[in-house]
Order: sequence, then C-alpha cells, then structure tokens
Amino acid sequence: MRSGLVDFHCHLDLYPDHEAAVERCEHDGVFTLAVTTTPMAWPRNHELASATRHVRAALGLHPQLVAARAHEIGLWEELLPRTRYVGEVGLDAGPRFYKSFDAQKEVFARVLSLCAAAGNKIVSTHSVRATKAVLDMVEQYMPPSRGRMVLHWFTGTTAEARRAVDLGCYFSVNAEMLVNEKRAAITKALPLDRILTETDGPFTQTDGRPTTSDVWIAVEGLARLHGMPPAVISATVMRNLKSLVVEQE
Repeated sequence: MRSGLVDFHCHLDLYPDHEAAVERCEHDGVFTLAVTTTPMAWPRNHELASATRHVRAALGLHPQLVAARAHEIGLWEELLPRTRYVGEVGLDAGPRFYKSFDAQKEVFARVLSLCAAAGNKIVSTHSVRATKAVLDMVEQYMPPSRGRMVLHWFTGTTAEARRAVDLGCYFSVNAEMLVNEKRAAITKALPLDRILTETDGPFTQTDGRPTTSDVWIAVEGLARLHGMPPAVISATVMRNLKSLVVEQE
C-alpha cells in the first residue's frame, strides 16, 4: 500500500464491483476523484463517496455520450449545487464522435457557464482532438477567478500547454501518457506545480487488469521523466492538490 497519493480521474462506477473499488481507494489512502459519465450516475457515486475520507464524486456528462444524452443537461444543472467537483465533461472531435461536436460544444458551454456562475468549481475535462476548442471555450466562459480546470489525459501541443497554464489550468497525468517519447516530451513540458496524477481506470491496464488505485505507476513514471525521487513527485502532487482545492476558499 502506498498512501498519500492522488488519482484525480477514475471511473470507479465502471468497475465490476463499484463499492469494492471505492473501498480500495479509501483503504489505500488514495485521494480519488470518481468521475461520472452521466448525471444519472452521480447520486450513487456521491452516496458511496460521502462515507469516505479520500473519495469525491464528480458530476459529469461525457462528450462521447452527448449524442444520446444531451437532454440530461437539465438534471446535471439540478445537481450542480450539491457538488464542487465536475467531470467528466469536455469535447471529443475523434472520428466516432465528430458528428455530435456542435451539440458537445453547446453542452460544454452550458457546463462552463453554470460552473462560472456558481464559482469555485473544479472541472475534470476531456479534450480529445479538441484542445484548442476546449481552451477557447474555457477562455470565453470560465476565467480562473470563477473556477479551476483540470485537463485530463492532455494530448495537446507544447504551445497549447503554455496557453492552458496561462488560463490557470492543471493537468492530470496517467502512466499511458509516458509510454512513448513524443507523449512523454509534451508531459515533461508541463510545469510541475500544475501536475496531478490519475489512472483513468478502468480504461487503463496494470499487469493485464484494469488499473485501480495503482496511481503510483504514474508517480514513478514522472519521477523517471524528471530525474527525481518518487517521493518528491508524490509530495509535489499532493501539494498541488491542496493548492487546487483550497486556493479559492
């Protein structure tokens, strides 16, 4: 067990045993943001997370589901006052989902506008093949004074990373982002004081099984990337988490 770690983007409700997944994060002492893909999933996630010290439930409407579930934005809006954490939301311009891109932008604009109006929300954001569009919308609808954006599994360019930093964004990094030279180079360019770690489980694998609270693998990968001891990286990530969570309170 490695306590004092951060998994800022994990789909705990998509594991075969949701309750056991929550319990493992709690037992291992891993601060875990349990993102949801639809607002209908949030109440149960919130119920389980509320009984823990380390798990928080985020209110989501995944861009890949917007084509079928855009109408759920009304429920999302109804639930928003009950949580500080939002995710997974954002944009996906990949080939399978591009047909719904205009609808995705409408939903995301509403999400950002409502978060900005409420203030003090922390938003875990998907940006596949859409980093510029996401950043354009963040700049338009949610300035840093009104909330914080965490770019999950960032795949943009170095220039887009710099722009994201200027917009106050953080980045959650998983082990898959470090597996090849090009991805690792972009990740290395991200400022360490804006880095969080994530697993994106169960969509990533560890030893042939869905990743659970094995976020230490990302910590060790970042340590190798930066030539630092893993303990320094984990301490930095925890410090970043505390800054993110308390900076607007």
